[in-house]
Amino acid sequence: MSYTKSLQKRNLLNAPSFVTKQLQYEVIMGSFAYGCSSDLSDTDVYGFCVPPKNIVFPHTNPNYIHLYDAVPFNFEQYQQHHIQDHSHNEAREYDITIYNIVKYFKLCANGNPNMIDSLFVPYRCITHLSPIGELVRENRHLFLSKKCWHTFKGYAYSQIHKMNTKHPTGKRLESFTKFGYDVKFAYHLVRLLDEIQQILSTGDLNLEQNREQLKAIRRGEWSQEKVIQHFEWKEKDLEQLAQDSKEIPHRPRYTEIRDLLFKCLKMHFQTLDDERTEDVSKELYCGIMDVLNKFERRI
Repeated sequence: MSYTKSLQKRNLLNAPSFVTKQLQYEVIMGSFAYGCSSDLSDTDVYGFCVPPKNIVFPHTNPNYIHLYDAVPFNFEQYQQHHIQDHSHNEAREYDITIYNIVKYFKLCANGNPNMIDSLFVPYRCITHLSPIGELVRENRHLFLSKKCWHTFKGYAYSQIHKMNTKHPTGKRLESFTKFGYDVKFAYHLVRLLDEIQQILSTGDLNLEQNREQLKAIRRGEWSQEKVIQHFEWKEKDLEQLAQDSKEIPHRPRYTEIRDLLFKCLKMHFQTLDDERTEDVSKELYCGIMDVLNKFERRI
C-alpha cells in the first residue's frame, strides 16, 4: 500500500488532498532500493502526482489573466521529513517527497540522480503505480542522456567535499568515530560513480548491481584514502567514456519527453467537460510547453 496514502489516512501527513488522491507513482528509495539494507525503520519515499488542472495550467482559470495576474496557487512538490510512525513493533521514520508531475519530468530530463534512481528502482520498491505511473516507468530510458554525466559528477563532487570537510552529528557520528570518516558520504560517492558508468556504457541502470561493494564501504572496509583514489581514477575513466559513449544521446530528448508528459496529462484530464477535443489538446500542449520552459529556466 502507498506510504503516502497510509500516513495521510492516519493524520501523520499534512499534504494537500490531491497529493494522495491523484498520486500516480510512489517508490521506496535509499539503501533499500540499492540492495544494501532490508531495514525499513528509516524510509525515504519519492513519487509524483497530477495536481488539479488549474494548477498545472493556470490560464484555464477564467479569472486568471496570463502575464498580468500572479499565479493563484503554485505547487511544485510536497515534502515532509521525520514522520514518526509508532504503529509497528519498532517506530519507523519516513521522509516523503511527492512532486508535481511536470517538475518530476523536468528533473528527470535534466539527469537529477535522485529522480533517475526513482525511475529505475527494483520493482519490489514500487508501492503505488497507476496507469500513468506505469507509462512513465515503461519509458524511463527516454530520460537518459549525457547530461546525466554532468549532474551525477556534480553530486559526486559534493559528496567527496562533505566527506573531507563535514563533521557529522547524530547517528552518523558513531560511524565517523569508528572509521575515522563518514562512510555514508563515501558510500554515496562510489554509488553515483557506479551508476553513471552503467548509464554511459549500457544505456541502462541496475541500482543493485554494485550492492556488495557498497555494503563493504558501509562496513568501513574502505579507507578514506582508498575512496579518494577510487574517485580520482574513476573520474578520468568516466570522462573518456562520456565522450565515447554511443548508448545515450548527447542532449536530453526534450521533445519526446514533452510528448510523453502531454500523453500523461491527456490521460488524466480526459474527463474534462469540453467537447472541443482538438482545442483542448492544443491548449494542453501549449500549457505544457509554457510550464516546462519555466522550469528549464529555473533549474
